[in-house]
Amino acid sequence: MADNSDPAVSVCFYVKIDSDDLGWFNSCEGLGLEVVLEQREEGGNNGFVWQLPTRIKYGNVKLTRPVGKDSAKLTAWLCSFASGVQRQTATITAMTGDRDVVATWNLDGVVPVRWSGPSLSADSPKVATETVELAHHGFLPRSA
Repeated sequence: MADNSDPAVSVCFYVKIDSDDLGWFNSCEGLGLEVVLEQREEGGNNGFVWQLPTRIKYGNVKLTRPVGKDSAKLTAWLCSFASGVQRQTATITAMTGDRDVVATWNLDGVVPVRWSGPSLSADSPKVATETVELAHHGFLPRSA
């Protein structure tokens, strides 16, 4: 029996960008940040080197799923950038197989940087997948 103290195990990710519902994804990679440090050596102090934080870098987020009905939503959203790119806010919600929310991340200033569709071949039948890669400016606090 699982209870609320069990570790989070997510199996799917629901993605919404502003008012666009992009549907369910089964893989989410790249959520994270890195604090860039500048090293400074102080004359006469040989015991350590100063590690000064300078900026925060955010990696791109990759979302992958099998091609399906939600693929049309992603295609429509990507086509909306043909007339110009505008940064948007994304919400990625990790859920269990029972659709219980495990965690939610809000990303600021999201733009698509890459989309790759399925490789289709009758010689090697396998699940057709699509991947979208998103750049962002950072995380937003959880909305009320």
